Amino acid sequence: MASWASDSQAAVIDCGTGFIKMGWSGNQVPTHIVPTAIAALDDGVSEISGRGLKDGISDLDFFTGYEAITNSKSYSINYPIRHGLIESWSNMERIWSRCFFDYMRCDPEDHFVLLTEPPLNSPENREYTAEVMFETFNVPGMYIAVQAILALAASWTRKAAEDRTLTGTVIDSGDGVTHVIPVADGYVIGGAIKHIPLAGRDITAFVQRQLRERGEPVPPEDSLEVAKKIKEEFCYVGQDMVKEFTKYDADPGRYLRKAMFRNSRTRAPYSVEVGYEQFLAAEMFFNPEIYSSDFTKPLSQVVDESILQCPIDTRRGLYKNIVLSGGSTTFRNFHKRLQQDLSDRVSARVEANMAKLKVRPTAKPTDIKVKVVSHEMQRYAVWFGGSMLASTPEFNRVCITKAQYNEEGPRCARSSAVFATSF
Repeated sequence: MASWASDSQAAVIDCGTGFIKMGWSGNQVPTHIVPTAIAALDDGVSEISGRGLKDGISDLDFFTGYEAITNSKSYSINYPIRHGLIESWSNMERIWSRCFFDYMRCDPEDHFVLLTEPPLNSPENREYTAEVMFETFNVPGMYIAVQAILALAASWTRKAAEDRTLTGTVIDSGDGVTHVIPVADGYVIGGAIKHIPLAGRDITAFVQRQLRERGEPVPPEDSLEVAKKIKEEFCYVGQDMVKEFTKYDADPGRYLRKAMFRNSRTRAPYSVEVGYEQFLAAEMFFNPEIYSSDFTKPLSQVVDESILQCPIDTRRGLYKNIVLSGGSTTFRNFHKRLQQDLSDRVSARVEANMAKLKVRPTAKPTDIKVKVVSHEMQRYAVWFGGSMLASTPEFNRVCITKAQYNEEGPRCARSSAVFATSF
């Protein structure tokens, strides 16, 4: 379906490890969401040259998004973004071209563009992004926004104007990676960013493994899609893992589910029993040892350690505005469990410090408020935040323009002005 936009609307493109979200400023949801994948007939030549197609086939002979996955058996498939960072620039350039000309059906020369970047993205990456946008697509202006700041802006949907702030802790968990990013007054506190090697793909792999070990009749070619659907439709976060096990064991007929699927090849129907993975899959954020022995810190501990590494005068603001972003944070009761675990951890530390210092009860410090913010735009929080910011009159003023690029070169993209919170 073709998308329409006026010349005054900016194109908003959020490039994630698993999916690209794209659309127009001022909209609530992206117009297209496609996998960040490209399939091409590659003969193995280095991507630096921009060539590598067999038998002189044109550079245009490639597939992106869902078409790339469909053609992955005949073509070589590549995911150009890994852990949020672009690794294959020539493939990323091809994907951007499809974003503009095929999905959004627009001329990039007519629209300002807002792109997103992960925390601690290198200045060299920003320069190369600007070079591609201005040299290849000839955009009139662009802005590279930090994903965490856009997620904070997206959380304003449930806040009064006086409560809107660019200070908070963003937990961004998508398909490939989970980041904990503290932000103070619109600036990322880089030294306190934490990385968790658990995200959507790991949850899907866990469900897949559970089904396989239990001997469910899932055809091998459908295994991944079945696991994804079970994850999205049945999984939730329990308040206590032991209580959930007890509940399921006491009345399995009530809690064990049946899910119906069709064989993608023969179209024959089959059923799959959905059991403990309903609560165990998302439990890996709070008890990661059930999935891997390499990483055993629960999410609440990682968030707490991240905030404690920030300047002391910012910590209360970071605790009371913990914002969730990304599809892997949308499990039912995720925000309640995280808030409870983090509150218990903070309270226990305060009590232990008081006992250690022998503080009198009358001198007890003010309680630290812990608030985890969940909202309806959480799944596409980064894109929605970009759509909000790109629709303000301030946007064109803070963009890097083509004239600036021609005058200064790619180095003009090494930093971006921070939006004010007044709008």
